[in-house]
Amino acid sequence: MLIEERLKELKDKINDKIPSGITVSDVEFEGPELVIYTDDPKRFADEADLIKILARDLRKRIVIRPNVLEDPEKAVNDIRSVVAENAGITDIFFDPDTGEVLIEAEKPGVVIGKNGTTLREITKHIGWTPKVVRTPPIESGTVKQIRQYLRSVNEERKTFLRTIGRRIHRDVISKDQWVRVTMLGCCREVGRAAFLLSTPESRVLIDCGEKPDNTNSTPYLYVPEIHPLTQLDAVVLTHAHLDHCALVPLLYKYGYDGPVYSTPPTRDLSAMLQLDYLDVVSKEDRKIPYSSNEVKNYIRHSITLNYGSVTDIAPDIKLTFHNAGHILGSAIAHFHIGDGLYNIAFTGDFNYSRSRLFNPATNNFPRLEALFMESTYGGSNDVQPARGDAEEKLYETVQNVVSRGGKVIIPAFAVGRSQEVMLALEEGMRREKIPRMKIYLDGMIREATAIHTTYPEYLNSDLRNQIFKEGLNPFLAECFVPVDSSDLRGRVIAGDPCVIITTSGMLNGGPVMEYLSNLAADERNALVFVGYQADGTLGRRIQKGWREVPLGRRESIVINLEIVTIDGFSGHSDRRQLMNYVSHMQPKPEKIFTIHGDENNTIDLASSIYKRHHIETHSPLNLETYRMI
Repeated sequence: MLIEERLKELKDKINDKIPSGITVSDVEFEGPELVIYTDDPKRFADEADLIKILARDLRKRIVIRPNVLEDPEKAVNDIRSVVAENAGITDIFFDPDTGEVLIEAEKPGVVIGKNGTTLREITKHIGWTPKVVRTPPIESGTVKQIRQYLRSVNEERKTFLRTIGRRIHRDVISKDQWVRVTMLGCCREVGRAAFLLSTPESRVLIDCGEKPDNTNSTPYLYVPEIHPLTQLDAVVLTHAHLDHCALVPLLYKYGYDGPVYSTPPTRDLSAMLQLDYLDVVSKEDRKIPYSSNEVKNYIRHSITLNYGSVTDIAPDIKLTFHNAGHILGSAIAHFHIGDGLYNIAFTGDFNYSRSRLFNPATNNFPRLEALFMESTYGGSNDVQPARGDAEEKLYETVQNVVSRGGKVIIPAFAVGRSQEVMLALEEGMRREKIPRMKIYLDGMIREATAIHTTYPEYLNSDLRNQIFKEGLNPFLAECFVPVDSSDLRGRVIAGDPCVIITTSGMLNGGPVMEYLSNLAADERNALVFVGYQADGTLGRRIQKGWREVPLGRRESIVINLEIVTIDGFSGHSDRRQLMNYVSHMQPKPEKIFTIHGDENNTIDLASSIYKRHHIETHSPLNLETYRMI
């Protein structure tokens, strides 16, 4: 059936279901959504359950859009006239892509009104569909710039979404039924995550990251299975760590022109880290893989989905994101293939324990035949201490170092570990476990923290309540000082005892190198590892006991400071949690593939899962292809 015929059929079905008097002028696929254009958005707003009914019956994501959107300047005045002044509206952002207006307010409940009455009143006045979020306590420059950029490329986005929408909803032609996964990286190694999911109709790339040790850092993107890139239907991004997202813009440099699906925080954090990645690579005189224009291209082609939203991304594939518990917005990507033919999930990195920031990873799915799961700590001896014990060791370390007049350097990923350690240290000061002092945040940590406060719905309920109901926001504590200049960095290095949380987490570039080169010779100081150090990285070498490490091509750093490793802060599940994740999984998959771990760890975990659960397991090699069905 031609797309035009399908759209006409859908329009007829919609007209049969809506109350008389509501007119539907047009329907159109835009990205994964079915957009209903109408002259009566106010009537749709009055029918509170109508959109839910249409979405259920048509099995599509439905968006209502008026034929003519009110001018944003006039709409702002209308919104402010409807909403009580005590709502504290701080920003109003119009998204012509979706016909939505995002209203930031200090008191979202006032904007929503009892049972949504104020929101419906806004829709009646302006036609735009209002969404309300709480004003973030820390303004994010990244989020602001991305919103402004998307607004500036509105017409390009609309053309792109319509093209993708028609591609997604094209007819299934092939009579064959098979599902294959090709390993393009991240097998028996940590980093350069990339997997190709293929059916006779569709090809989807899951992640596209670099390898942290800077050697063989690119996934196998040149193999024939993935070429030409123009034939890819979609890229799905599980989360915003560089070993998963760094090389997504490279795809656009080589000809890809399709969508990248992720959660909203993953899009924003990825763009922030990709730009920082380019800066670090440039300063280290390494080959720059792409330019900032490709990062913009990625943002322009991004499509964001919230947890639990079932979405068509290809004619025979539906995608659903679930909480992975690893970092802000991290997702387990669940693919439903065909009409109940096969279900497969990729965990990305995940954490099956509750942390200060996030709830445990989801492991209940409607259906699941195959699972690709990370194995970073999959070895039989990879059991981490409880988070409480790790925090006590951190407090003890900080107390000892500061008492002898030293400084504590904590290399950490800007996203995830930094915020976990920040919250632990802030509470340690409040409970007088450690003395009050300055905690300096260097690299992208402050901006990443601002993005955390922009998306409170992705944090666990305890932290949300603490911030928004109890009025205690640990991210705003006076002890945290962002390092925003080389001059301040110099004063920190020469100044009083303190804690420095800085990027990068594995010492492969970033401001941590300046702190290390200036502070490593003093044995009063300490370098505290709180996250995974991949083989081949400078962090792993120092962790193993190297007392002199290279700095650039001609210099070296003598390591006299104390080296401390504190396990228990990782955003990855340890061996016990990985096994429990499978034990409590509903339903149990028929096949499990252990990936994203050193060779011994992936093999050990696969073997143990098979012995305990009698599930078919594999520890695949890069460049292998497995047929699922």
